[in-house]
Amino acid sequence: MIQTVKLARLILSDINVRKAGDDLIEQFAADIFARGVLQNLIVTPVKKPRGAFAVIAGSRRYRALMLLAERGDIVAADYDVPVMTLSGDDATLSETSLAENFQRLAMSPADECRAFQHFLGENGDIDGVAKRFGISRRFVEGRLRLANLAEPIFEALAEGTITLDLAKAYASTQSHERQMMVWNSYGKSSYYGPDTIRRVIANESMKSTDPVALLVGEDAYVAAGGVVDRDLFSDAGDSWLNPEIAQALAADRMESEAKRIGEKRGLAWIRPIAGGSVWEAARGLHRVDLPMAALTEEQAARIEEIDTRIGAIETEMENEEIEEEAYDALNAEYETLGEEVQTLRFHRPALLPPELTPRVGLFLTLENDGTMELDDTYYSETSLRVTLVDDEDEAGDEPGEGGDAGDGDDAPYIDGDGAIVARTPTFRIEEGPVRGGPLAEGRGKADEVDPAAAAPGGKAMSQVLLDQLAVQRRDVLGAAIIANPALALDYMLFVMADQGHAGVAGNGTTIRAPSPQDPVLANSVPGARARDYLAEVHDGLDASWTGSGDMVTRFEAFRMLGDEAKAAWLAWIVAKSFEAKESYSTRQNALQNRLATLLDIDVASWWRPTSENFFDRVPKGALLLLLDEVGGPALSGRHASQKKGEISASCEKLFAGEAVIEAEVKEAALAWVPVAMRFPVTEPKADADAEAAGGDDADAGTGIDLAALIGDDEEALVAVLSADGAEMGGPDDGDTEDGTMDRHEAIDDEADGADDESPHVFGDDDAVSEWAEAAE
Repeated sequence: MIQTVKLARLILSDINVRKAGDDLIEQFAADIFARGVLQNLIVTPVKKPRGAFAVIAGSRRYRALMLLAERGDIVAADYDVPVMTLSGDDATLSETSLAENFQRLAMSPADECRAFQHFLGENGDIDGVAKRFGISRRFVEGRLRLANLAEPIFEALAEGTITLDLAKAYASTQSHERQMMVWNSYGKSSYYGPDTIRRVIANESMKSTDPVALLVGEDAYVAAGGVVDRDLFSDAGDSWLNPEIAQALAADRMESEAKRIGEKRGLAWIRPIAGGSVWEAARGLHRVDLPMAALTEEQAARIEEIDTRIGAIETEMENEEIEEEAYDALNAEYETLGEEVQTLRFHRPALLPPELTPRVGLFLTLENDGTMELDDTYYSETSLRVTLVDDEDEAGDEPGEGGDAGDGDDAPYIDGDGAIVARTPTFRIEEGPVRGGPLAEGRGKADEVDPAAAAPGGKAMSQVLLDQLAVQRRDVLGAAIIANPALALDYMLFVMADQGHAGVAGNGTTIRAPSPQDPVLANSVPGARARDYLAEVHDGLDASWTGSGDMVTRFEAFRMLGDEAKAAWLAWIVAKSFEAKESYSTRQNALQNRLATLLDIDVASWWRPTSENFFDRVPKGALLLLLDEVGGPALSGRHASQKKGEISASCEKLFAGEAVIEAEVKEAALAWVPVAMRFPVTEPKADADAEAAGGDDADAGTGIDLAALIGDDEEALVAVLSADGAEMGGPDDGDTEDGTMDRHEAIDDEADGADDESPHVFGDDDAVSEWAEAAE
């Protein structure tokens, strides 16, 4: 019987099976505050305190009510709580508490979505519902979006065919047309996860996090007629369904800014690029290398000051007794000063001759955060060489004896009266490409020094120094690419995919994906569906980037591929990298088995045994045992008197599903593959188990040894093949060492069921199977 009890008279029982945890009490309290307690609590009377009741079922409702009381939303002494009172011993009451919680079944995601859709209707108060349920508006909108999925996709969610995460991926767009387009292409396969589905859906749109979108802004895009497709299940940004509108707005904005800068600086042109790389746009143009401005007195003094301070810091940091905080502070100062001196020495402003201004231009780029930035490298339509020349070279006017006040060609100098005179820089501008490197005075062409190997002044550096600098330069590139993993991934994929096109040119990395060294020649392996499928995949790869003979051009073309095309190349590279077996070993690779476990591979759907690839190459006794396994004595008895060739032909039809036979036998035959073709289920070992295994024995569970198959006793071989009911998957009993058919294989068995005439020695270690190790 249901009655009411004041909240103040309730306490939580120790025998209540549900303990406090992360159980959304805040959300539940909001719901109870809006609707009250919809389901009674189960309580039992207690002696102390007098008149109190202990809650044995309904602890979440009780704690939500107490939270409301603590906040002052309700008054515990006045609030009536519906309860059912039970009496009994602790065991009975505990069992009741367990039953009340154990038999509860949560709503399915599909039911939950349709429920929200039903009571909200077309114009429901989403904010009000979110408040009453103690959830966010985004959560409610997400459930409504799922409820509005294209019907086949929603049915799959309701039936449990797809997961909630996969359904959310399809719901990343409101368009049923786009949902169904992707569903029809990818929905029938379990190999595609939510990330793939979301990426394919977004392929024809623009993310709101795209630099172009960030530059334009959503308000301007929508005002121009653009449509935004909200992604309620991801933080990766909404989809803009009209990218051409955003691109046109961005082009107008960037062209306007380029025109303003061009007029202000008087350059020949400013060309906007909707990206951060100018490589493609600069093709056909010539880079103009300009000399740097000379150091001023203040800059030279600052460099000297920094060098002195850096030396002092290095001395202090060598002190082993220095405190950690002091060391960190010195290290931070060291890095800051190092960056400053690098800027002063090597990144001073370039000097652009005024007469060159109308002949050169700059690129206006778009950064990842949507800001426009003017690239500092000048380009021209023709090749130009700019050299800063000394005044004495041009007019023979030497500075006074007081010496230079600076170290650059355009630095001021002190005249004979001690006055500082400003020197106007003089430039030599020449047409045509740069030829060779700088020539030292009196040096002939045979003694030219490569500019990259020359010290200041043009003299060649030592090979040791060059090698050290090369290593340090390499480290700089590595440190820089850490901050750009997307570019690192492009580079890694490119150098692996480009191996067939690179020729003898180096690609600058040790990353490789060489073809595996198979234990047999490719043309000696019988055909199968998996190999044909790999060939089809390769033919379908986007190879548009491979046309150029220049590696850099191929790399940039590869970078321009879409994410889906790059992902396809990655999968292909990995697929073609797998080793068939471990070198000089008969063990299966545990990591490959783990991959197969994660992929839930059905080998039987990819490979079927035939006379060519299996049945002709195992003994007659093995075939009869196999028939007995899939169809029982009745099936094996039908073939016992046949010759091996006839049994092999019958097996090929049976295991291809082409034989007319009982349904259960056909099902067993279609599911069978030799153990050597299987991928054992492989799970990570617990640390304790791994330590207990120890040494070489740790791999014993995955090793497959053929020792039991090497001998001259055929009866023993047949016993091995049938041990523990293992499937037949023995080694090739008819191949010679060079892969040709042994002449003895052609000898058929006699009709009276005499022993098979196959050779008695089996030495082909390539036929790896687990039943051999199990028998051993």
